[in-house]
Amino acid sequence: MLRRTAVQVPNICAARTGPRRGPDRPTARPGPAWRGTTRRAPIGAGGHDGSVELHPSSVAAWAGVELRGPLPGGARNQVLLAERGSDLLVVRHSGRSAPALDWELDLLEFLDVHSIEVPRTVSSDDGRRHVDGALIYRFIDGRPPRDREDWQRAVAVLTAIHEMTAGWPQRPGFASSRRLLTADRGGDVRLDAMPHKAVEAVRAAWRPIVTGPECVNHGDVGGGNILVTEAGVALLDWDESRVDVPWFDFAFLPPDVAADVPVEAEALSLAGVAWEAATCWTAEPDYAARRLAELYARGAAKPHDVGTDASDL
Repeated sequence: MLRRTAVQVPNICAARTGPRRGPDRPTARPGPAWRGTTRRAPIGAGGHDGSVELHPSSVAAWAGVELRGPLPGGARNQVLLAERGSDLLVVRHSGRSAPALDWELDLLEFLDVHSIEVPRTVSSDDGRRHVDGALIYRFIDGRPPRDREDWQRAVAVLTAIHEMTAGWPQRPGFASSRRLLTADRGGDVRLDAMPHKAVEAVRAAWRPIVTGPECVNHGDVGGGNILVTEAGVALLDWDESRVDVPWFDFAFLPPDVAADVPVEAEALSLAGVAWEAATCWTAEPDYAARRLAELYARGAAKPHDVGTDASDL
């Protein structure tokens, strides 16, 4: 029996409209509907270089699609509103490898079939789901979560996803936290690029929560990636999804929102901060250094073990 724990994170509140990151991360203005707020473009294995921009030629494989302008969010990954006739669409560019992208789209199709509200892809005229990294989704109308009830509904959807994807194959090029206790890279995590003592601190923060079966994790649960719709709750932006223990999806919930987790709330929060440090180390080194400093400040390691300069972290 899992124990119901109110997972709390400092400086996170139910009214956040950006992704789940700490208070020093910029947040996007609320948008009217799809709000694919990607806070960074992952680099490295299967990652993004952030240099590709969407142009009309990017959607030439979809006849009649016209780009209208940027949607809120998309700090490095471009997300644009588009139209085809009377249909509203969302265009996104991904730099993930083809196998990693196919894994994501296969997952979304599976979730859609099982009544989980997620973005639905629009195939190109010749039947492809993505063309040179460009993808098109049907527009989802909704609003971000604004109270505890909305967030609890999101937790219920995440829990259902975790249960129905137990044993799901790992995303190509990615690795779970359990695997990363010995491996040095996976997805956007580059432990091989981090100082040895930082790697020790990150792994030490992960160990207490590496328990239970692995399943699909959304990977970026925050107000900017949740929409409350007429049908229920939609989860957007699966770019960082992977297979891992499910608890990471609950690491940054608002303080008054409960989730059934088998670990202490502080341990879960620290594990989430450690994941942030590791996954942002090469893409956003300043932010990653702040998250690592937070890890030390909250007792995951002694600050004097690693020095005080960001280059020493």
